[in-house]
Amino acid sequence: MSIKDSLKMRRTRYSIGKNLPVSKEVIENEIKSIVELVPDAFNMKSSRLVVLFDEEHDKLWDGIYDVFEGKVPREKIDSFKNGAGTILYFYDSSIVKGVQDKFPAYADNFPVWANHANAMLQLSLWTALSEMKIGASLQHYNPVIDEKIKEMFNIPKEYTLISQMPFGGILEEPADKEPEEFGSRVRVIK
Repeated sequence: MSIKDSLKMRRTRYSIGKNLPVSKEVIENEIKSIVELVPDAFNMKSSRLVVLFDEEHDKLWDGIYDVFEGKVPREKIDSFKNGAGTILYFYDSSIVKGVQDKFPAYADNFPVWANHANAMLQLSLWTALSEMKIGASLQHYNPVIDEKIKEMFNIPKEYTLISQMPFGGILEEPADKEPEEFGSRVRVIK
């Protein structure tokens, strides 16, 4: 399959369920393989993941609902909780600080580059999940949930939460995407 075909498969899927088309071990092994393959500036290896399944996954989304004290509709939170798992994406700020100290001329860029690496990892894993016929979406309830998540799952204080990716069996496909005009997004100079 080409990279283009894989990216076409990657869609935001909100209608997900607890049943997975592959085992949790297959998902875990795929995550580990992709973490190893995705580059990071100066080979920082700053990305950190926490993968939650079953009760821990449910506990996450109940905790997120509680943090927002009902300001986010229960139905929305439950659409993520209905999935089989969640990947929490972080970067380790102590790693970033270490390379900042080692390369002070680039110090301001390292947090940005850590986010770039994390974004590449998110897209790569989202695409890999899609290839396994697993639906996912990318959520950003941080920074409101940061302290609660660290407390719930014993996350080191140096970890900076970037996003949450609930995933599960695909219950319903999203509508087709409309073709895009690229005039403002792609500029070619010859």
